[in-house]
Amino acid sequence: MNQGMKIGLLPLYIKLYDVRGTNREPMERCLAAVRAMLESGGAEVVAAPVCRIREEFDQAADLFEQADVDAVVTFHLAYSPSLEAIDALCRLNRPVIVCDTTLTYDMSVRMERRDVTFNHGIHGVMDLCNLMRRRGLPYVVEAGHYLHSDVISRVLSRCRAAAAARAFRRGRIGRMGGAFDGMGDFVRTDEQMRGDFGAEVVHFSFPEDYAAYPVTEEEIDAELKWDREHYRIEVQNLENYRAETRMGLVLRKWCEANKLTACTVNFLGMEQQKMPFLEISKAISRGLGYAGEGDVLTANLVAALMHVYRDVTFTETFCPCWKNGLILLSHMGEMNLSLSRPQPVVVDKAFTYTPAGDTVAAYGSYRAGSAVLINLAPMEDGKYSLILTPVEMLDIARDHGTYRYEVEGWLRTPLPLETFLQKFSELGGTHHSALVYDVEAAELACFGKLMGFDVHVLQ
Repeated sequence: MNQGMKIGLLPLYIKLYDVRGTNREPMERCLAAVRAMLESGGAEVVAAPVCRIREEFDQAADLFEQADVDAVVTFHLAYSPSLEAIDALCRLNRPVIVCDTTLTYDMSVRMERRDVTFNHGIHGVMDLCNLMRRRGLPYVVEAGHYLHSDVISRVLSRCRAAAAARAFRRGRIGRMGGAFDGMGDFVRTDEQMRGDFGAEVVHFSFPEDYAAYPVTEEEIDAELKWDREHYRIEVQNLENYRAETRMGLVLRKWCEANKLTACTVNFLGMEQQKMPFLEISKAISRGLGYAGEGDVLTANLVAALMHVYRDVTFTETFCPCWKNGLILLSHMGEMNLSLSRPQPVVVDKAFTYTPAGDTVAAYGSYRAGSAVLINLAPMEDGKYSLILTPVEMLDIARDHGTYRYEVEGWLRTPLPLETFLQKFSELGGTHHSALVYDVEAAELACFGKLMGFDVHVLQ
């Protein structure tokens, strides 16, 4: 599911210099080096020819639209009049990452006329950014010499944020079992998801959709064989295991048929069939966004992050450990199993909430490492807050095997526990979150900025 990022590289120049016969070959060598650095950093680059006039920028916008880029990276080879480019960029309507760099690192060593010619793109950046701000086009600027600073790394970071933002706006979220009645903090209607973001919600209907995706006994046998090869199996009730697997494969087929990027399952709505905890966890591990209880908003957030980042999961902040200043992350039976330090174990799951009865689930304990806890909260007047907390995940899975009965993970926040909990709820954070390993909060803050969210970093 992880697809990375595709960017359009837009070199800007001025026709006047070509009329005068200015040698632009040194700047084009610099452009080639920047492109190579972007590609080595993991970006798929769609490069436009050097653009000088409106028609050329229009052609570049058409190229980027056809290639379906996530963002545009601009590079001013020299000053370029902003009115030549701005309409094409606004029509394309992609975030712009401005790479504000030049050919020469040290301008104090020599000062010939050609040095000015080759290194004055920064005021073209100023011209274009003024118009982008006035037109409301989302953009960020990263400045520095391309060889003597980390500017390309920063540009790549912002491109990842832009790719996640684009994935969020293109989400297709499946909802099974409706929404948890009375749980209001994350509630978004289909109309709000479409109107606020452009995301679509697809509903699973019992019994029609269940019947539309039949599962054979041979398919169940093959899935159980796959489970034995990847997990420790301690299930006693084989009948429940097969019934859960059947429902899980129906869910899988439905998600694939509807080209879903995410799904959410409300366990209280699973009255007729087993709650497919195991398949949900496997789906998250494969890269399908997810959140519990009918939460389409957080499910779409997890999916958008998974479009770019590898180690992502849905989670809840369950219990505080006041003595040690820790928070227990858990959920009823859903987690990204690839993030578990011990091998996940598949066990019988007592389930008395619906007539469908007991099921099975896979449990594990989240591995140690640096991560960011990410919460997307609806606010008043159609606004949203993105709350980012850099955290340390701790490897303290219980020796007696607590993780074999519940999803388990322990985190420490940079703030004292009491202060974090106070500030988080004062900001209106919801009880559903995403967790992403090995990413900087600043990169995710850029994602929030490009989405138009109010961003808060608790650190």
